[in-house]
Amino acid sequence: MYTVVTGAAGFIGSNLVKALNQRGITRIIAVDNLTRSAKFVNLVDCDLADYLDQDGFIAQLAAGGFDKAVGAVLHQGACSDTLEQDGRYLMENNYRYSVTLAEFCQHRKIPFIYASSASVYGPGPVFRETREHERPLNAYGFSKFLFDQWVRSRLPGASPIVGLRYFNVYGPREQHKERMASVAFHFCREFLETGRVRLFEASGGYGPGEQRRDFVFVEDVVKVNLFFLDHPEKSGIYNVGTGRAQTFNEVAVAVVNACRRAQGQQPQTLEALRQQGIVEYIPFPEGLKERYQSFTEADLGCLRGAGYADDFLTVEQGVSRYVAAMPRA
Repeated sequence: MYTVVTGAAGFIGSNLVKALNQRGITRIIAVDNLTRSAKFVNLVDCDLADYLDQDGFIAQLAAGGFDKAVGAVLHQGACSDTLEQDGRYLMENNYRYSVTLAEFCQHRKIPFIYASSASVYGPGPVFRETREHERPLNAYGFSKFLFDQWVRSRLPGASPIVGLRYFNVYGPREQHKERMASVAFHFCREFLETGRVRLFEASGGYGPGEQRRDFVFVEDVVKVNLFFLDHPEKSGIYNVGTGRAQTFNEVAVAVVNACRRAQGQQPQTLEALRQQGIVEYIPFPEGLKERYQSFTEADLGCLRGAGYADDFLTVEQGVSRYVAAMPRA
């Protein structure tokens, strides 16, 4: 039996493939769209049984090419650009594609674990997996929300189907995402290239750099996926974050100090970095402030209730690992 990973060359998908390999699982069908080919490097150190383009994969599904050949589907494939303006493209890639795969798995009682998003909550302030707290601010969030609603309409009673609402994920194998890469990635690159880090000024009642997000290391995201893969009796929609909101200032300090340690230098406080001009604040881009989540924090009640008991890395712990793993030019 094969394990299918969609979005396999992407950020979370490639980390999942690598983690499966570390378990000795190599009968993996990797599905992606390499129109933008830079992300192929994420699979260079992975072992696969086959690679299929997304369109070819969907065609083979429709033709019955994978009947009785697939043991599980880890669906990470989607347009992840929260600023994408083409609503038809988003609905086709994030909603219709997901429905097609979910129906395939449901008919064959195959575990289906898919990537949802904390963007479904919009401005918050409560981030709990219930309908009254869901108010997406953009078409990307709506496409994720709509598929979650499709899943809910089939729960309970569906064969194994798990939606994971990722909060702000960061970590290795995201370099191809360019502007949609994590702030940790951008802060590190900016500091190494210019010796400074720029954050947004005050907004939403928060001071400069004090906007708070739930930043979760990709290693923890992978662990949650594998937990549900190991427990196919569980179904539902679950938040995947640390449960602890931390500020962009904290991310910046963690990045700068991790880079300084790698250079044999001592860590410094936020105030010291501000005084030296290493941490600076810039205005919001036009039109972004109204669609910006100034605060996110995962409610982990459902995830803990499902039996996931592992701790999540803090920003300081995760960023330290991330910076240490980054290739140096």
